[in-house]
Amino acid sequence: MTSNDAQLIESANASGRVPVVFVHGLWLLPSSWDRWVAHFEQAGYAAVSLSWPDDPDTVADANAHPEVFAGKTVGQVADHLDALISGLDRKPAVIGHSFGGLLTQILAGRGRCAASVAIDPAPFRGVLPLPVSALRSAAPVLSNPANRSRAVPLTFDQFRYGFANAVSEEEAKELYETFAVPAPGAPLFQAAVANFNPWTEAKVDTENPERGPLLVVSGEKDHTVPWAIANASFKRQQRNPGVTEIVEMKDRGHALTIDHGWQEVADTALSFVRRFV
Repeated sequence: MTSNDAQLIESANASGRVPVVFVHGLWLLPSSWDRWVAHFEQAGYAAVSLSWPDDPDTVADANAHPEVFAGKTVGQVADHLDALISGLDRKPAVIGHSFGGLLTQILAGRGRCAASVAIDPAPFRGVLPLPVSALRSAAPVLSNPANRSRAVPLTFDQFRYGFANAVSEEEAKELYETFAVPAPGAPLFQAAVANFNPWTEAKVDTENPERGPLLVVSGEKDHTVPWAIANASFKRQQRNPGVTEIVEMKDRGHALTIDHGWQEVADTALSFVRRFV
């Protein structure tokens, strides 16, 4: 646990309010949730954006030392987040984006969430669709097997296609400069072969009755996690006896949590959380 994570958890416990935990995905840092944290704090929650193992504090630090991301796996990050959440006095709502959305579902499947929101979530074992756009978005990593043990940055053009295709060129450049960092290659390789590996870490217990209510959010124009993947995840989650819902955000791409329209997505998640927590 970093000193920052410890401080956030201590503050959430001291507040006496219901905690809401935010989980980032690949190529982003916890700071990508800063506006969401403020928004949920104003709504009366104790908002906490937790790190992956060894996350640098800033985008500049991350780009200067990409090696710190290398080798992180889905299971390692899930266990890390699980341990952090166990330090909270109250069961939190958990909101995650992209691979953070997959991690959110893993944590929910372990019974750690009072409610959960998975935004454009990366696929898990049993999710079968593999659209061409998703393959193209993952190609910067999957095209080289050696990337499994490396940290891989995105070029602007790769970020533009995978994240920022639904915003202007000017905004895409601003998002890239403000938020983009290298990411471990291992999780993408794990997700890519999850359906061929019974022992994969990229799996979710969708039937645990302690999962809690779950909302899947899909960006209509998302290249990285298109509707076909998000909807397949939703259908797998419908096996659960708990509330399971899906919503599509019109004209939104994979950058929907950080671009100019972030608050519409945040309000969608907040409305769902408020119903149950």
